[in-house]
Amino acid sequence: MAPSEYSLRLQKGIVGGFAPPTPDAIHTITKAYNNTNLIVSSAVRSEGSPQLQDAAPKSLSAEDPDHDALITELHSILKELPTESPPGSEDIYGLNTSIAWGSEDLEWCNGGPAGCGGGSSDVQATEEQKAKFKRAVDIVHELALK
Repeated sequence: MAPSEYSLRLQKGIVGGFAPPTPDAIHTITKAYNNTNLIVSSAVRSEGSPQLQDAAPKSLSAEDPDHDALITELHSILKELPTESPPGSEDIYGLNTSIAWGSEDLEWCNGGPAGCGGGSSDVQATEEQKAKFKRAVDIVHELALK
């Protein structure tokens, strides 16, 4: 079962070079305590556009069994996955994507080098962990694009 209250944010475009990263998309999903809806907001950068374009926020039913199952799966995946160490040192999943999750029982966030910083992480993801992270990203996309 999904937590009763949580917030998550997915950002596509986390790795910078000489300049900080330019996000291609940011999706947020929030479930407030005692609220029966998930609030979903997205901002996507069109090809060739210099900035993100906000889409109108939408609501999904948190009581829908499919939505609950996806959030429960995402929550359980993130509980098992490592993050880079030190934070922001390396995109250990190789997808140029970060997920930040916050709930009463879990605070989780992965990242990558932003701008001139970076280096190597002391923690590296296995192929199995990379596949699980890809599934987590797919879950967020599935909910954000409903």
